[in-house]
Amino acid sequence: MSEKLKFAVIGGGSWATAIAKMLCVNLSEIAWYMRNDAAIEHIQKYKHNPNYLSSVEFDTTKLKLTNNINEAVEYADYVIFAIPSAFLDAELKNLTVSLTDKIIFSAIKGIVPETSLIVGEHFHIQYDIPYYNIGVITGPCHAEEVALERLSYLTIACGDPDKASIVAKSLSGNYIKAKISDDIIGTEYAAMLKNIYAIAAGIAHGLGYGDNFQSVMMSNGIREMKKFIRKVHKMKRNINDSAYLGDLLVTGYSVFSRNRMFGNMIGKGYTVKSAMMEMSMVAEGYYATKSAYKLNQGYGAKTPIIDAVYSILYEGKDAKSVFKKLTESLD
Repeated sequence: MSEKLKFAVIGGGSWATAIAKMLCVNLSEIAWYMRNDAAIEHIQKYKHNPNYLSSVEFDTTKLKLTNNINEAVEYADYVIFAIPSAFLDAELKNLTVSLTDKIIFSAIKGIVPETSLIVGEHFHIQYDIPYYNIGVITGPCHAEEVALERLSYLTIACGDPDKASIVAKSLSGNYIKAKISDDIIGTEYAAMLKNIYAIAAGIAHGLGYGDNFQSVMMSNGIREMKKFIRKVHKMKRNINDSAYLGDLLVTGYSVFSRNRMFGNMIGKGYTVKSAMMEMSMVAEGYYATKSAYKLNQGYGAKTPIIDAVYSILYEGKDAKSVFKKLTESLD
């Protein structure tokens, strides 16, 4: 069924590269949009992305590469967005092709800064896409382990289970297991929030806290996430499922986690600006922290970890002092 449908990947980063790799296992052709002309030429000539997951070799006969987002969107029935949330609005402004007849899936783990909305809500409100045509691709899964073909798990959430199943089937393979969920809002908020907790884990590590403290903070983090998501979208869900707890753990502990890496730099004394300049990839949790903190001013969930990270990143408070105080509020 999915073989007859056309897919496009929007983005040139590590997640976009991993998703393109997964799709190419099951589909005869996909469209792949990226802004970087040099990267497109490199893939066409050398069969791998020079900037991200360069070990992944592509069969270029399966790739319809383009630097024109309209070409990619026009080609596809299913459009998978995998670009940093901070750049999504600017990219969408280049669209002249309508999205109304497209099925949109987001592999973006963040908030759109211009609207303070998660990506699914952004497409629904700003582009009038019905929720049954919007989906989310979430983990627990790091792009780097997809490149290494290590066994990984995905959660595909959509209001329409048939569409979720089509995407799950298109991404599944020998080392990829995908399950479906109907909690499109909850899984997307979880994917956004776990990046904030990963920054907190990194800060703690940079400050010299050990595994004992990290385990307590992650335990508190999943409970904090549950309270926040329940305020945003109340429905029956098991917060211990891999889409929530699993994604939190892999992002908080993995050496591949850019958010943990960013937090580690902050804990070691880097300024926010210097840490961002040092990293070659965007730490989504930086933008998510501000959005989650502001949103929670209306929701009123008890979120001491989010509050602590916000005070360090946006109010310039001393990380050591903030975390000393945070240790008193955790249990």
